[in-house]
Amino acid sequence: MKRFKTMVLFAGLLLVAAGSAHAADAAPSADLKAIGCGLAIIGAGLGIGLIGKGAVESMARQPEISGTIQTAMIIAAALIEGVAFFALVIIILEVLFGR
Repeated sequence: MKRFKTMVLFAGLLLVAAGSAHAADAAPSADLKAIGCGLAIIGAGLGIGLIGKGAVESMARQPEISGTIQTAMIIAAALIEGVAFFALVIIILEVLFGR
């Protein structure tokens, strides 16, 4: 838990530093979009990590159904990764073409 808190604190400091370095003429809503997309990507990374952890623990308990567990894990991780990729595309477009 201490490691998670440290990671969240570090991510928050990065977001604050990025927000202060942002151009002064940008709309405040653009900064909020950037923070939201960054949090979505961090959440997706944590979610995929927890899925992997749970899958490995489940396979250790019941090795005979490891194929089924692995398939479900890959599908869930792909869906989460799709959301993270979508958030990344939004933030890149916002930075490049933000109004």
